[in-house]
Amino acid sequence: MTDSRLDTLRNWLKGLEASWQLDLLTLAPASADASFRRYFRIESKNPDFPTLIVMDAPPQHEPLDAFIKVDLLLDKAGLNVPKILEKNVVEGFLLLNDLGNTTYLAELNEATADLLYRDATHALVQMQLASKPDVLPNYDEALLQRELDLFPEWYLKKHLKSELTDLQNNQIKQAFDLIIQNNLAQAKVYVHRDYHSRNLMVTEENNPGVIDFQDAVYGPITYDAASLWRDAYIAWPEERVIDWVIKFWEEGRKSDLPMPNDFGQFYRDFEWMGLQRHLKVLGIFARLFHRDGKDGYLKDIPLVLEYAIATANRYIELKPLARILESTRLTKE
Repeated sequence: MTDSRLDTLRNWLKGLEASWQLDLLTLAPASADASFRRYFRIESKNPDFPTLIVMDAPPQHEPLDAFIKVDLLLDKAGLNVPKILEKNVVEGFLLLNDLGNTTYLAELNEATADLLYRDATHALVQMQLASKPDVLPNYDEALLQRELDLFPEWYLKKHLKSELTDLQNNQIKQAFDLIIQNNLAQAKVYVHRDYHSRNLMVTEENNPGVIDFQDAVYGPITYDAASLWRDAYIAWPEERVIDWVIKFWEEGRKSDLPMPNDFGQFYRDFEWMGLQRHLKVLGIFARLFHRDGKDGYLKDIPLVLEYAIATANRYIELKPLARILESTRLTKE
């Protein structure tokens, strides 16, 4: 972001200074994400909002329409999402209430995990229960394919400089076709698309606070569960993951979500959806480094790669993909 954009933001806040009792001198960076968006925190003398969050989303890169639409949708579903207090859609600024700065990632440990994941499961079921077709974009075959294609394009070719044989290219294509076939066969619900430990905030009321949902779509019911329990930023023993996924499946079925009667089928769907996500994420993390100059995600590649290898090895039809993935482990990151 250029200084001129920061000046524009300050001018907008100046117009809100009196109504929200803002202390303009306290404006400070709160966080940035993998996109063009960034966030600031500002103090206020308003007793209801001692601190507020300012979102800066350059309209040419990150139009606010999707964020506003999904925010209202999830708020109506009962989730704890940021409340939009003021908006400037033309210039790309929002004033939001502050959900704090304690992420799930910061608080998750052996002692807290069951409770935190219980709350996250409940919120996820609430969101899925609100689902209706033709409200959010469809997580369709074309989108699933575009995401998977990031893996050979950015991770294999650009990051590892791998030259694939014709056989390997065919094996990847066959694996992608099988993965997409599974993903599209699953029941459809609202999908946050980044429902993981960095985007869930620990809050005193209506935990968790849910952020970074603007890319939400209508798609496979296991997607957000795979984001949550096959998290790129924190790993758990498989038996604990299975236990948490069982609890999610049980709560979903009790709430009449369209989940399979057989948990084995549901867990297979969870695994295959997770594999689609991890292949995409390998491509995205590589792209963030090579295209956008952001190297902070490179350290997370080994865990994502291990998830993908473990899953591909568990299914005979994905063994050729597993071998390709295993060969990349030998290449220096």
